[in-house]
Amino acid sequence: MLDMLTAAVLGQPLWMWLAFAGLVAILLVLDLGVLHRDQHEIGVRESLLLSAGYLSLGLAFGGWVWFQLGRESGLEYVTGFLIEKSLALDNIFVIATIFAAFAVPRAYQHRVLFWGILGVIVLRGVMIGLGAALVASFGWVLWIFAAFLILMGVKMFVSDGAPKDPRDSRVYRWLAARIRLTEGFHGHRFFAKAPGRDGRLVWFATPLFMALLMVEFADLVFAVDSVPAIFSITTDPYIVYTSNIFAILGLRALYFALAAVVARFAYLKQALAALLVFIGGKVFFAEAMGWEKFPAPVSLAVTGALLAAGIAWSVWKTRAPGPAAVEPGPG
Repeated sequence: MLDMLTAAVLGQPLWMWLAFAGLVAILLVLDLGVLHRDQHEIGVRESLLLSAGYLSLGLAFGGWVWFQLGRESGLEYVTGFLIEKSLALDNIFVIATIFAAFAVPRAYQHRVLFWGILGVIVLRGVMIGLGAALVASFGWVLWIFAAFLILMGVKMFVSDGAPKDPRDSRVYRWLAARIRLTEGFHGHRFFAKAPGRDGRLVWFATPLFMALLMVEFADLVFAVDSVPAIFSITTDPYIVYTSNIFAILGLRALYFALAAVVARFAYLKQALAALLVFIGGKVFFAEAMGWEKFPAPVSLAVTGALLAAGIAWSVWKTRAPGPAAVEPGPG
């Protein structure tokens, strides 16, 4: 039994993977089964408290990675965690657009986000597993990842960033043509029975289920950026996966605090674009300098500086205007 637990799985002992999986399972059970068992509407204060809790756990796990795997791995985890967390912020804007398009009541949004995170855990695991296999077999894949990140960063920087109605997408039209949908919501249920064409009761998907599918698709799109980004920081599948999942676990908690103030982060997209260009560019820079790997402390410092600058500039530029000055009257 001990030999099996210490056997290496994707570069790390099996017990470390099991410990992480157990921690995630506990968090999910506490979230849905205890804290939100009554399906209540999440307010900003609760959202901030939950977000702080997830952020603290994510950083504490980074400390544990540092203790178990060393300083370099610890810094790589924290850098990856910050990058994935920042990219997840951009995902929040898209999720807000999806909920608005489907008119999802605020009380049901947590349910969509919770079940969405389960799909994300599986989806990211598959994508990271494939990415790790490619990198292990073909080292030049990292160059493709790096070039892709630079391209996506430039594209993000020049785009207008205007939100698009998800119902205009090809994915939604394809799904809507193949799934029976109810006209309205049926409480917090994803499926409900309603009379079919012949008058008999049949199962229909509700708009809540369609919102869930679009949230999952949105994460798939964002994973195309985030997975290559973290592989450009480290190729250790354990650090890649754990930093991804911990960053996303707090996403739905953070959503309820940020959804109402997304306009205050108007310039964050430019900071994320610069971050993607930096992450991709450092792969080529390290190769040109003959380094085995770009220094992790520098990556962490630049990542933190870009995000802080993007947030600070956004808050400054979107601040409420002060009271207009009153010019003195004559005499």
